[in-house]
Amino acid sequence: MKTLYIECNMGAAGDMLMSALSELIDNPGDFIDRMNALGIPGVRFERQSAVKCGVTGTHIAVTVDGEEEVSEDVHDHEHEHHHDHDRDHGHEHEHHHDHDHHDHDHHDHEHEHSEPHAHHHHHAHLSDIRAIIDGLPVSEKVKADAAAVYGLIAKAESEVHGAPVEHIHFHEVGTLDAVADVVGVCALLAEIAPEKIVVSPVHVGSGQVRCAHGVLPVPAPATAKILAGVPIYGGAIRGELCTPTGAALLKHFATAFGPIPAMSVEKIGYGMGTKDFEWANCVRAMLGETDEAAGEVVELCCNLDDMTGEEIAFAADVLRDAGALDVWTEAIQMKKGRPGTKLSCLCGGERERDFAALMLRHTTTIGVRAQTLRRYTLDREAVTLNTSHGPVRAKRSFGYGVERVKPEFDDLAQIARRDGAAVREIRVE
Repeated sequence: MKTLYIECNMGAAGDMLMSALSELIDNPGDFIDRMNALGIPGVRFERQSAVKCGVTGTHIAVTVDGEEEVSEDVHDHEHEHHHDHDRDHGHEHEHHHDHDHHDHDHHDHEHEHSEPHAHHHHHAHLSDIRAIIDGLPVSEKVKADAAAVYGLIAKAESEVHGAPVEHIHFHEVGTLDAVADVVGVCALLAEIAPEKIVVSPVHVGSGQVRCAHGVLPVPAPATAKILAGVPIYGGAIRGELCTPTGAALLKHFATAFGPIPAMSVEKIGYGMGTKDFEWANCVRAMLGETDEAAGEVVELCCNLDDMTGEEIAFAADVLRDAGALDVWTEAIQMKKGRPGTKLSCLCGGERERDFAALMLRHTTTIGVRAQTLRRYTLDREAVTLNTSHGPVRAKRSFGYGVERVKPEFDDLAQIARRDGAAVREIRVE
């Protein structure tokens, strides 16, 4: 299966994602030409080579009327030189205001000495952004993906500010460069066309960032809303590493979040930020093939010694009804010689947290263990078999040089009750 793995050890921003993905296609120069031909007002794309910690990658500079935006982190004196690593960081939440709020964001403050930027004090609603996207000469898929990404951002902003989505304001400059980033990433993913996209846990940074509403914690409230349910972590780096735009792109496109799967890597792309850190400041994208015959599943389990058999059976039924791939129990011996029960279930990696939450809710355990496993499975299809007592449903399994057909026991049992026969007497013809 064609699989894309996106490594976010230094967070994610729209331009960094676009830069990394551009290294995975055959003609990145042609991509830049196509983006410049879109006609986004005042926007210009330029592909530049960049080196971080000795690693060479790409930075796609997106400028609006010749200016590339930079965000402003808030640091104590000992970290005063560790600024956020690219202009996309923080620009989204800085430009989203509730209906009655008209403070200028920090980008206006940074450029207030420059008269040409006076016209960038306008705002746009989500409907205006959708109109911009709808008017671009791109495919319907790219338009739909871009609109969905902006929908995630607007929904998060509306919840943060307590205002309806239609009242959320986007600052003009932030709108244009973010639209460029979002459309660029959507266009690249449409061209690359991965069947599966796995994203690493996202490094969000730490500390505070300055925006139109004041100084906010990292991750910014809108980013935190978007990343709900996504594995994230902080660290020693002071600053905002994951922007709302980057978060929304990852949330929209990711098939799963987790470690790199077993894959044969064919291409690697590095998307560089503009700031320098002790760590390589980049998003890394790896494109290759995964062997779906050896699929990955998550096994969740917990040890129980203070529940009745009926209660454990009910918890197992809850897991089955929720769609677990398998559920089982084992008799175990716990500390002080107490007899206990180990409850386990299998699920897809994208539902790990859901099933862990169900186990914690419906059992008395205070902890659930999880591990990722590889499994080999036969292909399956439903067939109908003729028997001495009429047709029954069956499951045909095949692959790896193996083929077997198994009648559905419920059908055999129903026939046995109907005809007064033993199940073993129902012959398959």
